[in-house]
Amino acid sequence: MSENLVMRKLAGAEVISIFAEAESGEGSQSESKSKAKSKAAGRSARSTRAGSTQACSTPADARLHPKQLGEIAEAEFIAKGVGLRFVIAKPWGDSESYDFIVNARRSFNFWRVQVKSAHVVGEDGGCSFRAHDHAQKSYTAKDIDALVAYAKPAEAWYVFPVRVVEGLKSLKLYPGSRKKRSKYEKYREGWEILRKPVRRRRKK
Repeated sequence: MSENLVMRKLAGAEVISIFAEAESGEGSQSESKSKAKSKAAGRSARSTRAGSTQACSTPADARLHPKQLGEIAEAEFIAKGVGLRFVIAKPWGDSESYDFIVNARRSFNFWRVQVKSAHVVGEDGGCSFRAHDHAQKSYTAKDIDALVAYAKPAEAWYVFPVRVVEGLKSLKLYPGSRKKRSKYEKYREGWEILRKPVRRRRKK
């Protein structure tokens, strides 16, 4: 390391300016290494960003827990229902057999709604839904008034009166297929069902 002393006169006073210059050798080598590392880091960052694009190509749903997927579906149900001008209420706690109480505005129709969702498409192009509770028991009119099934890959909603799913343990829907149609396709986007009076069986 050498020092060049440069004498300058500034306003009649002598000022000494000291400049440090790197000599060829270890200093320049370390600088070259530093630049090389910087370039490598830049390439690494670009590579990571490119990799993240590939990661995004895999469905985000695959990285979530089933409970989280259910919560996402419930949030989307609320957004969908409110957008269709329904009033939606969530019962306190998890003790009830239904997820929501749905009311058409300015009416006295209150539906007990259970929401189910499917986030993957099977090899046959269908989406499978459970139509039973945690105890593996099929839903009945004592439990719910309607079951809403959300096929996330196709962003398709199906609204079933409970009488349609009573006695069933599962449902198979084909919202994205033109060849393979389900007999339940007529209930797709059947939101008007929830605007009608609820038909409940009278207790004997």
